[in-house]
Formats: sequence, C-alpha cells, structure tokens
Amino acid sequence: MNFPLGRRQFIATLALSQLATGSRANSSFPPTRKITKGPGFHWFAYYDKLQFSPDNRFVLSHKVSFEHRSPSADDEIEVGMIDLEEGDRWIPLGKSKAWCWQQGSMLQWIPGDTWKVIWNDREKDRFVSHVLDVKTQEKHTLPFPIYALSPNGREGVSCDFARVADCRPGYGYAGIRDRFFEEMAPAGSGVTHVNLETGVETLIVSHETLARTGEVLQNRPDSKHHAYHLLVSPDGGRFILLHRWTQPKGGHLTRLITADLQGQDLRIVIPNGYASHFIWRDSKHILSQARGWLGNPDWGDFLFEDKDSGILEEIGHGILDKAGHLTYLKNNEWILNDTYAQGVRRIQTPHLYHIASQKRIDLGHFPQPPEYKGEWRCDCHPRSSRDEKFVCIDAPNGAEGRQLFLIDIQGLMT
Repeated sequence: MNFPLGRRQFIATLALSQLATGSRANSSFPPTRKITKGPGFHWFAYYDKLQFSPDNRFVLSHKVSFEHRSPSADDEIEVGMIDLEEGDRWIPLGKSKAWCWQQGSMLQWIPGDTWKVIWNDREKDRFVSHVLDVKTQEKHTLPFPIYALSPNGREGVSCDFARVADCRPGYGYAGIRDRFFEEMAPAGSGVTHVNLETGVETLIVSHETLARTGEVLQNRPDSKHHAYHLLVSPDGGRFILLHRWTQPKGGHLTRLITADLQGQDLRIVIPNGYASHFIWRDSKHILSQARGWLGNPDWGDFLFEDKDSGILEEIGHGILDKAGHLTYLKNNEWILNDTYAQGVRRIQTPHLYHIASQKRIDLGHFPQPPEYKGEWRCDCHPRSSRDEKFVCIDAPNGAEGRQLFLIDIQGLMT
C-alpha cells in the first residue's frame, strides 16, 4: 500500500518540517521529515518491534516530559501513535510506569492483528501488559509483562524485568525490587512463556539452568546471571535469549542461546562471552554482532546457524557497522542498520547494506549532543515499515530533544 500522504505531500511536509527545525537536508540522503514535536519528548525505542500499523497510517511512540536521567518508580509516560494521514496528529493511547530509555515499554502492534497494540505497565507490586484495540478502544490487562511476541500474535516470551534492572541498569524497570536479589542464579526466575489468550505465564528457562548449561567462562561466585534481549524466530518455533553474567570489575559477559518455546533444546550459538545485537535472518540462521570469530579478534557482524557454535561467515566487514541495530529487508538481500555516535559531532548514521554487492547507502547524519549518554542516550534504532518503503528512527532535534523522524527509502533497494 502506498504511503497515505503520497510522495508529493511527503516532500511538501518535509519542507515545512525543515523550516521549523533547521534543515538536515543533503542531496545525497533520501527525503526525511520529523513527525513528532513538543511539548514533550518522543521516542519508540528498540528496533525489533512492529512500530507501523499494517496500512502504514499510524506510527507508535512513547511521550515523556523529561530527559537525561534514569526513570524513577513514579515517572509515568504516555503511549500513543502518530496519524500520518492527518498532519502527524498525536493520538494518546494510554500510560505506563514500566519503561526504560533503551527499550521503552515494549509498545508494539500485535502480529496478525490490524488494530491491536500492546505495552507494559506496573500496577502496584507487579508488572502487567495492556492490550488495546485502537479502533474500538476496547482494552484488557494481562497479569504479566511481555518482551517478544510470536508471529502468531497469541503467545510470546518474557523475562524478569526487576532482575534485569538490578543486573543491567537501563534495560529493566523501576518500582519492584528483584525478589532474588541475594541469589546469583535463582531457580525461581528467568525466561517465561506467556499466553495472550489464556493469560497464563510459565517459567521455561531459569537463571539457574542457564548458569549450569555448557561452559560459562569466568563464572565467579559473585557473578549475577540474568536473561533478556528475547526474539522469537520467524516461524514461531524458537527464540533467542542473551544470557549475561556480571564481572567483578563491572560489565558482563554474554552468550547467545536459542530454545524452543517450551524452553527445551537449548543451543549455545555464541559461547565465548561476546555477543550483542542480533536478528533472525530466517528460522535457521541468526545475524549477530560478536567478537573473536573467523580470525577477526575485533567485533563484527557474523552469520550463525541455529546450533552450538554455529559460525558461518562474516557479513560486511569494514562496511556494515559492527555495533548497530540490524534488520533484514528485501528477501534478506539487504540489511538496515545504524551507528552509535561517532566523531567530534557525535554523528549517528542509519544505513542500508546490500549483501551481494557490498554496497552501503547512508540515510542521513543525526548529531547526538553529549548530554545523551549512557542509559539515556538516544540510539536511532531504525525500524522499517512493513512494506519496506519507510524507516522511522529516534534522534535528538536541538531544543526539542528526542523526536521521531521518517525516512523515505523508496527506490533505494534496487
């Protein structure tokens, strides 16, 4: 389906946006316009969720009244969507007290449904998730938070967000203390299977299981274990988790592990302690940033089979950024990615990479002022529309702070 505004109106709106914000225009970059504005700061957060509605009319976002500090238990944000057919009108959908800068409230469209969205919240002493039909406004609450949904839209996987907040500040939620705070690898928490239809949550992979599975390098008596960064495979049969354990001088080591949705058949795909951003290429292959493979002692983008130590090849060495947030496009022929802040101006550069020709197309330069650092930095986290015609990113915009930008990529991937 064509973009609701049409390409001509997109360009006209782009021109007005540039007059208001200070032009980012560069003849070498595709058309880009800002689709949110103050008062308030807007961002979507992570890159592996459905942000665009099926017809491309609505784009989901969070809205907050402050920046440059950690969320507290009392900080409530608004969740909403932008109507691209009505002048980028902001439509409030609800509130959340379960959120972080890097991954928001897990706000996303439910796969396979035209109108329903889901996001996490906190009610008293528990994390929950809300399902809302944005057309009818019918809403119901599930007794658990969600992390990643299956393509069938009926189930998914989740984690212990209080545990993550303790072990990896900036990725969990404030307001609830880790009930296993004193334990290094608790048997009572870990990855859970969640059923959106029955409201049942089941522990399927405990932190204790992870700590005892395979060789855990430099696993010390005071190493705290946790699991997060979950993503279900395209066929819904398996999911990825990052198993992380803390180190005495700070930081952590990381394994990339897959399992089926019952928590069985664990496979340690990246065992050496150095794994980061990843994406499923298909249901049998994973592209992940890792270190120390195929003679490369540095970080890179490596393709793995879904099996123990399943290394296959390095992708885009020296061209595809080795620290960005990855998405496959165009039947897995292209990769959408970005960079962290680079150089004196701290420029972030979302880009496309064509695997066969090794061609890279930069989509824009977005400066990130130095106050955007650490936990409250503003990564681009590029997200594609479902028809792969548009990319949405988060980026600071002067005094307006973090806002959403829409990039028209039609005609680039040929």
